[in-house]
Formats: sequence, C-alpha cells, structure tokens
Amino acid sequence: MSSNQSAFVDGKDLPLRIAASSIPEPGPNDIIVKNHAVAVNTIDPAQASGFNVKKFPTVLGMDLAGEVHEVGSSVTKFKKGDRVIGHAWQFTTGAWEDGAFSLYPRIPAANAAILPSDIAFTVGVVLPLAIDTAAGGLYQPGYMGLDFPNIDTQPNSKGEVVVVYGGSTSVGAAAIQLAVAAGYRAIVTCSPENFDLCRECGASDIFDYKSPTIANDIAAAVGADKFKGLYNAIGIPESFKVVTPIVEKLGGGFVANTKPPPQDLPASVTVKFVLGVNEFVFPVWKDFVTKGLQSGKLQCLPKPTIVGKGLESLQKAFEVRNGDVRATKVVVEL
Repeated sequence: MSSNQSAFVDGKDLPLRIAASSIPEPGPNDIIVKNHAVAVNTIDPAQASGFNVKKFPTVLGMDLAGEVHEVGSSVTKFKKGDRVIGHAWQFTTGAWEDGAFSLYPRIPAANAAILPSDIAFTVGVVLPLAIDTAAGGLYQPGYMGLDFPNIDTQPNSKGEVVVVYGGSTSVGAAAIQLAVAAGYRAIVTCSPENFDLCRECGASDIFDYKSPTIANDIAAAVGADKFKGLYNAIGIPESFKVVTPIVEKLGGGFVANTKPPPQDLPASVTVKFVLGVNEFVFPVWKDFVTKGLQSGKLQCLPKPTIVGKGLESLQKAFEVRNGDVRATKVVVEL
C-alpha cells in the first residue's frame, strides 16, 4: 500500500519538517503523481519566508517529475503509470496537497505532459515552472501576444525578434526555446561562459550583458526584423540599467519581467510582471511540450545540479538555491 510523506513548513523561516501525510484525493481535472524528482526555484525559499503563503503549515514546491498514480474522473489524457512532468499549484490554491514537495502531490492535469522514456526524471524536472513563466510573458494577450509554439513551425520564419535578457537562467532558456519554436528569432544576453548554453537553446545572436556597446550591438542584430519585445528573465531593478537602453535603442517597446518592475522607467518602455501560474499556458502543455521533447525542439536546459536524494535533502537544496546558482537548476531526486 502506498504511503505519503511531505516536507512541511510550519511557519515563517522555520526549517522543513518531514512527516507522514495523507495521499490527496484528485479533483475531476487533477492527477496524483508518484514523485521521482523535484526542483527548487527562487520562489520556494521566498515562500518559506512567508511570501504569498495563505496559511501554515503548508507544503511548497512547483516543479515535479514522476509517474501518474491516480487520475481524476474527467481526465482522459493520462493513465496510471504514465511518466510525466508537471507544475504544482500550491502558490495559487494555498492547499498543502498541491505542493510539489511530497511523495504524492496533486497537480492539474492540464499543467502536465508526458515525459519521453529516454529523459530521466531528474532532467525533465527542470522545465515546468520555467515553461509557464516564459510562456506567460511570450504568448499571453496584453504581454507580447506571440503565436504559440508548434513543432512544424520553421525557426526564424516570422521575420520578428524577441530579445531575452538572462538567457542562461531556467526561465531565459525556456523563453529562447519557446520563441524559436514559434518561429521568432531570439537575440540573447548572458555571460560569455554561458554562450554555448544559449546557442544550444536556439539563440541566433548572443551578447555579453556587461558589454558597453550592447544596446547598439543588439539593435544591429535586429536589423530590419520587427522587435516584438524583451523578456527580462533576471527581473531585478538593477537589470534595467541594461534593459532600458536596449529597448530605447530599438524604438521602445514591451518588457515581460519576472519580478515586479521599477516605477521610474521612460514612457517608451512598457513593463509587466509575469506570474508563472496561469491557465493561459495550458495549450503549450497540451499541444507542444511532449512533442517538443520528442522532436528535440524542446530541451531540458539548463542542466540540473542534483544536491541529494529524498525529501530530507530539500533543506540543503534551499541553501544551495539561496547561494550563487547560475546556468543550472537545483534538483532533488526522490
């Protein structure tokens, strides 16, 4: 008989407590996942410090990979035993059952996809939140409003450009891949040591974000193509010292930002915060994620750093995530 355990947060800034828990009941449109791997994102330690926590105790976590254990009554695209990656929704629902840091979490079936058998759980788990955060800024009306990705779409077929600032982050890597898979050209900034990673994601032009000529260089790279927007995967106010001149050099435009933006920006630069939990991204999961993984149009990048095995390794993973993590995703195997 299956039994559950969860990593509970009992209060603000308290250490994780591993304890037995009940296996959740799936709603009609949910699946229960037998968890094999989770990733730790910057939002997870932030929530452990009280950010957007509806009540304690709770279970955190968004990225997961595992096998389907049970399906809700209305779920038709999954069956017990399917290998999946998915995005847990505790951030939105506030229910501990919906946090990824359990052996048997509950997630929306629409926010999951089949993981091909040749991709390890610890590798596939780098994608879910990154996909949703990137897709929210790229495709959502009122943001860039791009066309959705499709495995049959040819790269660079639109004659339009998306600039990605911070392309070696997990969200940046997803934004590059999703833009390219939708037919747009991706011009990217990152550190020189991560140029190869961004090139692997499909970037057409890559620039050192510290270059004093970066705005002119990106404008030259855009050329006659239409600038659709800039995705700021770093998001912090300091990043706008580089982002703002780039957008101004391109004639002004839209910036999708992974954090609440600063207020003192010129009128030619329109910025909106991207929330990585959004039903609008469900078509990406339904129509693209599995096919993209199978075809190679979607790769599990950046590569994981596996810091341990078991829920008891999550505390260490939080500490690692709070450190200087670059061009990788912090992962715990279960």
